[in-house]
Amino acid sequence: MGTALVLQSRPTSGRGARHDGGMRVVIVGVNLPGRTFCRADGSLMSNVHVGVQVRRDPAEMVPADATEAQWEMYVDVVHGDHGRDFRGPTVQGTRGERFIYLTWGNVDSIHGFEMFRRAKLMLDRIDPAIVAAAERSGTLAATIELTDDRGGPRCARVDPPAITWSVPDLAR
Repeated sequence: MGTALVLQSRPTSGRGARHDGGMRVVIVGVNLPGRTFCRADGSLMSNVHVGVQVRRDPAEMVPADATEAQWEMYVDVVHGDHGRDFRGPTVQGTRGERFIYLTWGNVDSIHGFEMFRRAKLMLDRIDPAIVAAAERSGTLAATIELTDDRGGPRCARVDPPAITWSVPDLAR
């Protein structure tokens, strides 16, 4: 298994917003594409990793040849005049278009990071019934296929069937 990231944020509320708590978000990446990938100029990257983006920086990088990658984070849920909103250090985008980035990059010998792709996991596109159930249970889960249809690292907005959002059965 890959690496786990646990990020906490403190509950926040904006004007007219009611903080209702938050939930743990567990993202499991499967079917990773491998550590090598060609740049647009044809040169080879040989140490590709994927991680979750925290604010502007990649975190908890997992080698792209791992059998699985896993990240855990805490996302605040706020309800206000505009409906449900998501906040936290891993949440990107504007209200109504919130997402979590998975960032792909090549890691060099001194641990420098050359980002070349990002995948958007759209929080506002999750079935509202799943989000409501996740709020009640405290955990939202996603399973994402990290290899795209052409064999490369998955990027851009990720929609089903490449991603499945669920509420895990915690009774097991």
